[in-house]
Amino acid sequence: MFPVDAIERQDRVLARHASAGYNHQTASALHMDDVGAETLRPAVVELAQLPPVRCPCGWARRAFADVPGAPMSVHRVEITADAHTHYHKEHTETYYVLECGTGAAIELNGERVPIGVGTAVMIPPGVRHRALGPMVVLNVVVPPFDPADEHFD
Repeated sequence: MFPVDAIERQDRVLARHASAGYNHQTASALHMDDVGAETLRPAVVELAQLPPVRCPCGWARRAFADVPGAPMSVHRVEITADAHTHYHKEHTETYYVLECGTGAAIELNGERVPIGVGTAVMIPPGVRHRALGPMVVLNVVVPPFDPADEHFD
């Protein structure tokens, strides 16, 4: 059982994060240990319930990017047309293809690589990439996604 002062500290931390604009993902993933330090705890997010945001690939529903201390973020990305070529200086992305049309591909540094449902593609920092054709991917981003790390030539 937590001492009362630890519970009060946890309430203050959660209120501070809420006032800073963190959403429900943050609140569900934050925890105060018994000495009052913030730690991560398991968090569950229904990706389909998150609002989609525009990205170079189409539309993304992003989870855990705003959780302090999270080691990664997870995105469900709906690509409806050919994406814009871009790269990241810090992020490693791993795409896992959930759905795709016939002839779908990933372009990696100018090379077209055919993909299909169940294909996983790891994209290290610096690799220019884009998706070709309609598809839905699960994208795991390490470290957590930061829009400042999307670069275009």
